[in-house]
Amino acid sequence: METTRQAKIARLIQKELSEILRLQTAKTHGIIISVSAVRVSPDLSIAKAYLSIFPSAKAPQILEDLTRSAKTIRYDLGQKVRFQLRKIPELAFYLDDSLDYIENIDNLLKEEDKEIKAAEAGKE
Repeated sequence: METTRQAKIARLIQKELSEILRLQTAKTHGIIISVSAVRVSPDLSIAKAYLSIFPSAKAPQILEDLTRSAKTIRYDLGQKVRFQLRKIPELAFYLDDSLDYIENIDNLLKEEDKEIKAAEAGKE
């Protein structure tokens, strides 16, 4: 169960991390990174950031690059939230593939709908 303090810190980190990543990806055209969720550990020492990356074909490489530069990103985050937080949590990045999952389900439902319509047309 997430406490109110954890939720507030997670929202703050999500907002600031989104801005940091937006500024970093402004240099690379065609890549969009959004922070879909942040989960903070109960002792506030680890923040797990779930990222949605477009295009998804480049997602593993971008996630690896972000993981390598986590210390720099943590420093930038510390500069932005230094008056709100005493200790900046360690950052761990994870790929949020829920949008790909939703798209896959949507495509399957469309195919099923086409098959049903084709079967109904064949009966008539």
